[in-house]
Amino acid sequence: MSCYDRRDLGLLLLRLGTGGVLAAHGAQKLFGWFGGHGLEGTGQFMESVGYAPGRLSATAAGLAETGGGALLALGLATPAAGSAASGAMAGAAAVHLPNGFFAQAGGYEYAATLGLAAAGLAIAGPGRLSLDHTLGHVLDRGWMVPVALGVTAAATAAVIGARNCRVRARTEGRQEMLFEEFDE
Repeated sequence: MSCYDRRDLGLLLLRLGTGGVLAAHGAQKLFGWFGGHGLEGTGQFMESVGYAPGRLSATAAGLAETGGGALLALGLATPAAGSAASGAMAGAAAVHLPNGFFAQAGGYEYAATLGLAAAGLAIAGPGRLSLDHTLGHVLDRGWMVPVALGVTAAATAAVIGARNCRVRARTEGRQEMLFEEFDE
């Protein structure tokens, strides 16, 4: 192998696997493909777990997963793609957090793994077997990594924070209703 080394091949495999899985999950949300529920069903679910408005939340998550995943697989705009996908996975992990770590119990293990892989790719870069490399890294500059990760972290923290407030208010409202029924 004269042109490409093990690192390039490893990054290609990681990009294809992570990006492909993310794109498929996003397509479930956006289009109902691969057994998904499309925007309507996903929007209802998003609303039920505290992401409101549900349809807009489903669209944002679906675009971040589909777009971020496809771009990661291609190795194009890698800092933005990895950041967007990792933000979507942080949102998913927040939903599963109360169930603990392991996925078999409904935990956040899977979302965290995909999110960390996407963030790792944003930081490491796509390698030489990528469109970013072919295009001279015009969409993969060093300064783009902290900017993309910083903007995504701020937006994700705001979205998850608002969601957690809604969930907390809903839970407290139910507790108050239970106390009122008990007092009667």
